[in-house]
Amino acid sequence: MPSEPSNKPAGRNGGRDRRGERIFRSLATAAGATVVGAIALIALFLLIRAVPSILANKDNFFTSTEFRVSDPDNMHFGIRDLFMVTVLSSLLALLIAVPLGIGIALFLTQYAPKVLARPFAMLVDLLAAVPSIVFGLWGLLVLADQLAPVEKFLNQNLGWFFLFREGNVSIDGGGTIFTAGVVLAVMILPIITSVSREVFQLTPRAQIEAAQALGATKWEVVRMTVLPYGRSGVIAGSMLGLGRALGETIAVLIVLHTAAEAGSWSLFDGGYTFASKIASAASEFSQALPTGAYIAAGFVLFALTFVVNALARVAAGGKVNG
Repeated sequence: MPSEPSNKPAGRNGGRDRRGERIFRSLATAAGATVVGAIALIALFLLIRAVPSILANKDNFFTSTEFRVSDPDNMHFGIRDLFMVTVLSSLLALLIAVPLGIGIALFLTQYAPKVLARPFAMLVDLLAAVPSIVFGLWGLLVLADQLAPVEKFLNQNLGWFFLFREGNVSIDGGGTIFTAGVVLAVMILPIITSVSREVFQLTPRAQIEAAQALGATKWEVVRMTVLPYGRSGVIAGSMLGLGRALGETIAVLIVLHTAAEAGSWSLFDGGYTFASKIASAASEFSQALPTGAYIAAGFVLFALTFVVNALARVAAGGKVNG
């Protein structure tokens, strides 16, 4: 006969287990709340410091191409050019890095022998450990000269398209958005490759074997099973890479040449991104209002990267929930 369930209170061990459960839940909740609180406090700090400078601004903050804040009583600053350079360089990096990252991830998971796949993957991952300043010096001293013929070719043959028309800096000297985008592509390649490799490896073996049983070639197996299964992961990795590109500072500051006149949405423009502009003026943060102008630009960058990373988490969560 099955025994009756006991109505006796839990013993000493059971009480300790429930107490440990409550303590662990409280610690986990506090850890999560700390992160959310830190993000909220950062946003609040940036907003508080930025508002007085925006109110003292003589130009439109969103459309002005000037950034003159040395005189607190006559400040003219806007983020149009900063936004343009940041977006163009980051999107170019994404356009270059995503196909390369997907190709490398497919090679490592579907084509490369195991004896080669692991060391090759480690080599790609090591790119993430290279300091930003090294990428910047490499881009300025080596890559810029190598890309100059490519930039001239694009300008001469596709100059009718606004992205490839003459910019505000010399192509011969490098230091363009095009060069910065290529450097950023190399920097974000490990992120995209790593995330794509992980999701491709999780493709159900049953689906792959079913496609093979139907007589599918290796490419057809990849196209019909691996790529559809890993689509959300690739999107998430791409968005994480975009977030890294948007916030990169030192490498872009070294590579990009500054320009006196405003940019024109050309890849052959020079200028500043949000991050490089703030970094270039960090030694001058002595007065509240001029400093607040840079903080206002930083707040826009903060919001932009926050949105990008939030979209990445949504894409990754959609894959998990699916």
